[in-house]
Amino acid sequence: MTNLKKIKFGGENTGPLRNIKILDLSRLISGGFLTSHFADLGADVIKVEDVKRPDALRYMTNNDISVQWKVLSRNKKSLALDFTTNDDGRELLFNLVRQADALVENFKVGSLEKFGLGPDVLLDINPNLVIARISGWGQTGPYSHKPGFGTLVEAFSGFAAKSGFPDSGPLLPNLGLADMITGITGAFSVLAAINDVKENGGKGQVIDLSLLDGMTSFLGADPAICKATGRPIPRMGNKGEVAAPRNLYLSKDGKYIALSASMPAMAHRLFRSIGREDLIDDPKFRTNEDRVRNSDELDDIIGAFIEQYNAKECLAFFDDAGVTIGPLFDAIEILEDPHVQERGTYVRVDDPEIGEMVMNNIPARFSGTPVSIRTPAPNHGQNTRDILLETGLSDEQIEQLEAKGIIRCGK
Repeated sequence: MTNLKKIKFGGENTGPLRNIKILDLSRLISGGFLTSHFADLGADVIKVEDVKRPDALRYMTNNDISVQWKVLSRNKKSLALDFTTNDDGRELLFNLVRQADALVENFKVGSLEKFGLGPDVLLDINPNLVIARISGWGQTGPYSHKPGFGTLVEAFSGFAAKSGFPDSGPLLPNLGLADMITGITGAFSVLAAINDVKENGGKGQVIDLSLLDGMTSFLGADPAICKATGRPIPRMGNKGEVAAPRNLYLSKDGKYIALSASMPAMAHRLFRSIGREDLIDDPKFRTNEDRVRNSDELDDIIGAFIEQYNAKECLAFFDDAGVTIGPLFDAIEILEDPHVQERGTYVRVDDPEIGEMVMNNIPARFSGTPVSIRTPAPNHGQNTRDILLETGLSDEQIEQLEAKGIIRCGK
């Protein structure tokens, strides 16, 4: 891990979205993941948190460390403000709305309206504002009023039903998959709407983002496949649904190797490399459809070859043969990989609270507008004073607001 690149906070913001301001009123992962893409690419993202109830993601800890908060909230600012019950707090938020390009929220459907912050109010204040509303089931439909977390959507969507092995039960993902998918979809959608305002002369609008719709888009053609076959997609473990061979295989030293030879030319290259050129014309393996149909037998043949060698030997052998193969890493092993270290896929940063920590780097590399991890995740209300000073308030006014409990100026 010591070979991971070390980066320092600070430096000039040269990201391509540095002219965009986002107000993030969301909690937990979906909205936070959406706005994290904007923040990493240079946007001014203000995390608006309740004075008394900070984002619950701060309290989802590992070894008492808010790791997810620190990763998803880097490059953001925190404003602690009572905007749900206090008229003065709402006026402060309205001042920020006037300057913002977009506002992101993921409250239960109808909550914004209950707070006096419905889209009609916000768009009257700023007709160019893009409002992204994230919910479990969407702003419309019979289930719109129901609370919805990613776990429910991952089960409802069909994802869990197809995940797992044939002899196991359905399998839920062990991460916030639906939230993250919706966050990515939402970031792209919000940017598109902002572009329409800035480049096409368009007006602000509301973007209705549901975890369910994001998850079903991720599943792509599954319903069409089921209609075509007349049956649900079966649980297949690590096999591919429409291509073979594709699986994890156990090496002699007990390590797993991932192999995918889904294209015909790659499958033929694999067969030749293991001395089984005869499989190319074997009726059971001649076409991709044949290989999928007889994937168990094909996996036995490949597995029998791989289990004769240690993982390192297998990887070198198949690399030399030009076969698509790679190791199975856990989240610690990947940090020791020389490619990951050279690319800076993960980096070391000095967090002001806990010292050195590891986090994923920004995935996109821009040649003309470089992006960077500029600031650590903020403490609750850390940027309140500076943000309000930029809106024209004086130090005295800010002190009075804090004394009334309308804002919190953290450190």
